Amino acid sequence: MLTDMELWAEVRRRVLTGEPSRRQAAREYDLNYRTVEKIVGNVEPPGYRRSQPRKRPRMERFLPLIAEILDGDKNAPKKQRHTAQRVYDRLVAEHAFEGSYSSVKEAVRDWRHGKQEVFLPLSHPPGEAQVDFGYAQVDLDGEREQVALFVMTLPYSDAVYLQAFPREGTESFQEGHKRAFEFFGGVPKRISYDNSRVAITKITGDRDRQLTREFLRLQSHYLFDAHFCLVRRANEKGKVEGLVGFTRRNFLVPVPRVDSLAALNAELARRCEADLQRTLRGKGGSKRELLAEDRVAMLGLPEQPFDARRVTQAAACGLSLVRFDTNRYSVPVAHARRPITIVASVDTVRLIDSGKLVATHARSWKRDQDVYDPVHYLALLEKKPGGFDYAKPLEQWGLPACFDQLMRLIEAEGMGTREYVRVLRLLETFSQEDLTAAVEYALDIGVIDAAAVRVIAEHRKESPVALFSLDGRPHLRLVNFEATDVSAYASLLSGGQP
Repeated sequence: MLTDMELWAEVRRRVLTGEPSRRQAAREYDLNYRTVEKIVGNVEPPGYRRSQPRKRPRMERFLPLIAEILDGDKNAPKKQRHTAQRVYDRLVAEHAFEGSYSSVKEAVRDWRHGKQEVFLPLSHPPGEAQVDFGYAQVDLDGEREQVALFVMTLPYSDAVYLQAFPREGTESFQEGHKRAFEFFGGVPKRISYDNSRVAITKITGDRDRQLTREFLRLQSHYLFDAHFCLVRRANEKGKVEGLVGFTRRNFLVPVPRVDSLAALNAELARRCEADLQRTLRGKGGSKRELLAEDRVAMLGLPEQPFDARRVTQAAACGLSLVRFDTNRYSVPVAHARRPITIVASVDTVRLIDSGKLVATHARSWKRDQDVYDPVHYLALLEKKPGGFDYAKPLEQWGLPACFDQLMRLIEAEGMGTREYVRVLRLLETFSQEDLTAAVEYALDIGVIDAAAVRVIAEHRKESPVALFSLDGRPHLRLVNFEATDVSAYASLLSGGQP
């Protein structure tokens, strides 16, 4: 087949403009007559085309076997499925195959090409959202940590919101929604999800789901409709699937170095805000402009703020510790061995006994940690002062230096450890800042017992009597009061009459 485009154009131009005939052109250019016919009939060389697929006699009887092997991979782990090389090795070892590896490789490629799913482009109306979690590495307070990335996107405007949490869980899921709704300025009418256990407890049909109580509480508060993808059909929320990777590559490269997740999330929110300036190919405006159209179709934010938390029950053990999420948190010793309600958010763990809040701790996302509040054990130490030097909850307390000075003075006076514990128990009533000021003042004036420190702390908390201002009250300026004659009271002391 002639492929010289310059010669092709010359022959075709001359023949069609009537210079030589087709036979003359064949003789002049030393071409077959049928080649000249093809030149005249085609603007450019059509290339080589088979009238029928090439026969592969050695492979024909092995093609069903190859298809059977590859079909069997559907239930195998992704990383343990057949490669073309492995298929070839099995054919040789098990079926005495004598063909080449390249023929097997071509057959495997053809089979997989025919099995690839084709997707339909979809349009997304305003006011809808998609949610997904991903993962990334960050250098958090000097240590490399994996964090869960909550991503919500609005497919119509392509606006995206990203936040990092220690783990994917109910609290992170709820808090991510809360922050995303506030960032977008509204609640999407419909949100698409995968089949995460955070949201569903059981799949009861293609589209039917039994939802968790906490997901229903979130949905009841914000009033959005939920759509769950078919199992293994994450392409139904393909927008957010792609944006998980986009935000990770563009917002988290290089690996961020931060002191806290709060600092990281503030930076991620800033980058999501800056991303609204972009205009994507095929869109009629910037993300920010299209987000305004999304907001029109959204539900309004509820007036009542949502409490993103998980509630569970546990019992405080004899060490006044309550187990939650692999860690243990302290409660005052008076609540040891009692049933405790645990209310956990992303940042805090609140412990409730009989409807009363008895302890609040910063949430620990590490594993197998004991989180103490030393104040919880002071009542017990007042009864058992001998354990003061060995009390584990007090090991990392780090009180100001004035408390150590007070303790030495109390010991020097022979008042004992119990008296010092009584001073510390004032932290059950006063803040550490207020009690520190009271202790420093007590040391200055030379009193060290717990009763004196309490009086000083209470006195310092009292507000001075404010003077009554007559500004704006001119009518009160006309009122006169006579000075009291105190000599009248002196006569009472002598038994006389006033």
